[in-house]
Amino acid sequence: MKSMKRFWIFLVLIPVVTLAAWRQESYSHTQMNTGETPWTELMVSMEKMDAAMASVKPSGDGDVDFVRLMLPHHQAAIEMAKSQLLYGKDPQMRRLAQEIITEQESEIQLMQLWLKRHEPVSSKADQPPLSSVGGQ
Repeated sequence: MKSMKRFWIFLVLIPVVTLAAWRQESYSHTQMNTGETPWTELMVSMEKMDAAMASVKPSGDGDVDFVRLMLPHHQAAIEMAKSQLLYGKDPQMRRLAQEIITEQESEIQLMQLWLKRHEPVSSKADQPPLSSVGGQ
């Protein structure tokens, strides 16, 4: 139940982060350093997730499609949480980031195992390998 609540919170945060990115870009490009910044890392994670999710082709099985779309979603959460651990200062947010990493990695493993058992053989050739989705 706890992870489901976090899932919904994360889903709500996606549009908030996207809006914040749009505002940040519209105000000034000069504030961005030439090197990686915490903001840049977060946005790269979101862009990779968007691209991975957009590459998923419908299988005709709602359960399989759900899992295929959730894998890059969870991986983005892990990458964003790792960025928080690198740059964040608030102990509560750092603890949350560590919990997200632990829970999302566990859920990715569960989904990958489930997908191996349930994905139709004919559609496996159309999808990226599971190891590339999990960043492993």
